[in-house]
Amino acid sequence: MTLNQFQTKYKITERCCFSGHRIIASDELFLLKDRLTAELENLINRGVVVFIAGGALGFDTLAAQTVLKLKGKYPFVRLVLALPCKEQDAHWKDKDKEVYREIMRRADLVHYVNEGYTPSCMRSRNDYMVEWAEYCMCYLRYDNGGTYYTVTRAKRLGKELIRL
Repeated sequence: MTLNQFQTKYKITERCCFSGHRIIASDELFLLKDRLTAELENLINRGVVVFIAGGALGFDTLAAQTVLKLKGKYPFVRLVLALPCKEQDAHWKDKDKEVYREIMRRADLVHYVNEGYTPSCMRSRNDYMVEWAEYCMCYLRYDNGGTYYTVTRAKRLGKELIRL
C-alpha cells in the first residue's frame, strides 16, 4: 500500500514527521520522553493521527516506540515508517535490529523510499517525510547533519515545527 492509498483508506488530513539525532544524551532522555509524549498527545487532541518516522537509531526509534505505546490509549493513531532503503539496519547491532524489526512489525505502513542503499537515500527519506507532513517534531541540538537539514527544509516549506 502506498502512502496515498493509506491516506485515502483512513481519511487522513494531518500528519507529523519526526527528525532527531541518533545519539541522545543520557541526562536528557527522561525529560525528552516526557516531552515527546506530551507533545504527541497535544497533536492527537488537535486531530493529528498519522506519525511518520524514519526508522533510524536514536530519536526515530524513541518516537516510533512512543507512538506505538500511545496506540493503547488512542487506537486510531497510525505509525508510518518511511525507510531510506531495505538494508538500513545491515550494520546495526543485533539488539538494535530486534527493536527495529519489532517496530516494523507493529507499524501500520512500512514504505521504502529506495529499494537499495544510495549515497542520497537518507536525504531522500527525510525529504519524503517532510513533504508528507504538516508538522515536524524534532530533537535538534547541532547545526549540521541530517536533522539540521530536515528541520531547515521543513521551515522552508512552511511546516509547523515542534522542537523538543
